[in-house]
Amino acid sequence: MGVGAAGGAGAMFAAMGALGLAPAEQRSDFVPPQASDFRLRGRAAAKVVVLGAGIAGLTCAYELGKAGYDCTVIEARDRVGGRSLTLRGGTRISEMSGETQRADFGEGVYFNAGPGRIAQWMVTLDYCRELGVPIETFVNNNSSAYVYPAGATAPVRARTARADVYGYVAELLAKATNAGALDRRLTADDKDHLIAFLRRFGDIGERLSYEGSPRRGFAAFPRTGPGTPLAPPAGLAEVLAGGIGRAVTMDFGYEQASPMFQPVGGMDAIVTALAAAVGADRIRTGTRVTRITNLPDGVEVICDGSAVRADYCVAALPPHLLAKIPGNLGTPVVTALATPRPVAAGKIGLEYGRRWWETEDRIYGGITETDLDLTHIWYPSYGYHAPRGLIVGYYNTDEHAELYGRLAHRDRLRRALTQGKKIHGEKYRSEVVSSVSIAWQRQQHIEGGWVRWPSFSGAFELLQRPAGRVYFAGDWLTHLIAWQAGAMESARKVVTDLHHRVLASAG
Repeated sequence: MGVGAAGGAGAMFAAMGALGLAPAEQRSDFVPPQASDFRLRGRAAAKVVVLGAGIAGLTCAYELGKAGYDCTVIEARDRVGGRSLTLRGGTRISEMSGETQRADFGEGVYFNAGPGRIAQWMVTLDYCRELGVPIETFVNNNSSAYVYPAGATAPVRARTARADVYGYVAELLAKATNAGALDRRLTADDKDHLIAFLRRFGDIGERLSYEGSPRRGFAAFPRTGPGTPLAPPAGLAEVLAGGIGRAVTMDFGYEQASPMFQPVGGMDAIVTALAAAVGADRIRTGTRVTRITNLPDGVEVICDGSAVRADYCVAALPPHLLAKIPGNLGTPVVTALATPRPVAAGKIGLEYGRRWWETEDRIYGGITETDLDLTHIWYPSYGYHAPRGLIVGYYNTDEHAELYGRLAHRDRLRRALTQGKKIHGEKYRSEVVSSVSIAWQRQQHIEGGWVRWPSFSGAFELLQRPAGRVYFAGDWLTHLIAWQAGAMESARKVVTDLHHRVLASAG
């Protein structure tokens, strides 16, 4: 029962097979996978070496293992999970500069240094269900979080920013409609319906003018009395000049729509469950790949001087690193692997001895958006009312991440606190009890938060196919780059293609 509980029905069947207890008769026909019910139909006996123990590599090994393949996973880092990294008290993290940090977080406090959320439609949740990983709500959009646009003298609540933008946009469109500017597009009934909608959308009233709204919030919320209103909204020009479009639309996209979810206790719970289902004896960490060679009847991978032979290989490493590994994959493939460019990305975890964002700012989860080089500040969606807590003090990419990445941790911390103080005041700087930061472009054997393709054609399409007996997998081969779901979707495609090939050759 222990195997089944830890790894689901697939892991149970694999374990029974290893013990000689599984039924001998297996279906030989191949059925393509269905959403939320992925199974490779038909048993196979090929040996596969998987390069990389990130989400893509572990998912490949897990799914192939369920179908009877003999898989070995090789990982250069000293831990599994790749970019799906959760830091807790006692964890050490090093960067290519040689600097090593140690997380000194208190009990129950953790920092998702990589991925941090899951949309409802993503296959990641299917794996959480199959592997028994409990989930909880991730607060992606919080109207009580702040917006701090460029040139602002003070932060405003997201609810206030949204109400002002919607209100002024509604006023402009309603007045233009009323003045006949849209008569060529709208019938009289259309105009009436549109204006009725805009009154509600922007709370602009019968006069079609935005003069503020209770939606903006209050300086003191209504209780036994009517509350204290906020100061009147700034004018249209000032609201538009604030450039807060990103802040009011950040969860409009299908990949960000609320509610979202996270594994209880940290994103690496998915990694832990996958690795357990694959089996610790099949994963070799601290082992660097130095050569990949296609052979007439298989693949040879050189790892720190020793050779690993297999029938097939799944290379689930970052493409810009794969391109540098010697071998005989061929010039077109190597050129294709070098085509996507790694993206700089960074985060800092700030632990506080008290959860002042809840008790004073009344923010429970969610994200503050800012044009400062912090870009985002995340508030924890777990541990509410606990004695301690951790804020993601910045989550930035590209030039902002490069700027922070060039600094030592103490200087990243100093800059982040100076910037964050503009939003939250002195407590943001003075009450930090511990911190850890990461620059993904400076993580050995990863060297980037994710990659960016110039287009999803040409090189992208070439790498969807194997180079001889070497297959490629990773979020970078999907339209879900930087998501765990992308890695899982890619893994499903690769193992399906490989399995189909093996069954066809056996027939």
